[in-house]
Amino acid sequence: MSNSSEAPGGRLGVLCRLLERDPNNLSLLADAAEAALQQREPDWAQTLLDRYAELTAPGPRERNLAGLTLMQLDRFEEASAIFGALLASGPGDANLRFNQAWCLTKMQQSEAALALISDDDAATLAQSAQLRVHLLHDLGQLDEALSEAKRLVGRHPSHQGLLAAAALVGIDAEDLVFAGDCARAAPGAVDALTTLGTIALTEDRDADAEAFFGQALEKDPGSPRALIGVGLGYMLKGAHPQAATALEAGAARFGEHIGSWVAAGWAYMFAGDLPAARRCFETALALDHSFGETHGSLAVLALIEGRTEDAHKSAQTARRLDANSFSAALANAMLLSSGGRADAARALLDRALNTPIDKNGRTLAHALARHGLSL
Repeated sequence: MSNSSEAPGGRLGVLCRLLERDPNNLSLLADAAEAALQQREPDWAQTLLDRYAELTAPGPRERNLAGLTLMQLDRFEEASAIFGALLASGPGDANLRFNQAWCLTKMQQSEAALALISDDDAATLAQSAQLRVHLLHDLGQLDEALSEAKRLVGRHPSHQGLLAAAALVGIDAEDLVFAGDCARAAPGAVDALTTLGTIALTEDRDADAEAFFGQALEKDPGSPRALIGVGLGYMLKGAHPQAATALEAGAARFGEHIGSWVAAGWAYMFAGDLPAARRCFETALALDHSFGETHGSLAVLALIEGRTEDAHKSAQTARRLDANSFSAALANAMLLSSGGRADAARALLDRALNTPIDKNGRTLAHALARHGLSL
């Protein structure tokens, strides 16, 4: 019955040995499939459930186990079809609703997934609470996500996944006290570590930030927030090529997070790789043409490249879209100071990067790095 040359261990092994003496025992087959899922052995679960189906039509329990097996195999559309059919006959099952919502989330159907998680589900099941907070965050409903995170953390104060998800919401909503409290209550979670790293950067604790982001990358080398944090840390050190590499890797992982592409573009511009900077800024522009910081960044780049008219146009667009645009203000200052000359603009930028702008010795690079935290 096995699809593996290695005998399973744990409870699954015990049940499989019983099945060797009684191979048609339906209860044993279902119990063994459940044990396989608990031990993250979906191939074994599939084999056992296939054997069950050969003997008789699967009931609701076995169909649910089949859906869970498909989830562990990352076959979410097939799993969703099973859970959808089960919900049609048993709509009151909160665990089924969670499983279906999880599948829909993996299928990029966030709104449909969110609609399945009721207030009662989130209050009762910690995993439903975590998914609800994540989906609200993912859909850009930041105020509601923060409100729900605070409410649901009160209901499930020890659930590590929910605390980590709430920490991210707190960071993006700029509620650093709530974010920090949640992150410290979820020690070791990647999202908690990146949250603590981000807070450390905002508080000028660069060494602490580096340590937190480094720990996060050890646990998940592809964590986009950790890569972005490491990149911003490199920027603070003046290691611009390394900053650019890490920031672009993080931006690529984020996918549609515009600010990450803008931050990567600035790092490339500091490193003197203007084509790479343009590539990143234009990626951000393609994602959303109405983001003022992208236009302001393109204005600075155009000025350094000697395209004064383009710099003026991009700076005007940035100011129209965002009167408080940091990059537009920088572009305008550089336009006035350089007289539109590319060599003078480049010299101004280089000098500004290394000249302290406050009593603590922070430079323009520090300001841009910290500004990048909120992009």
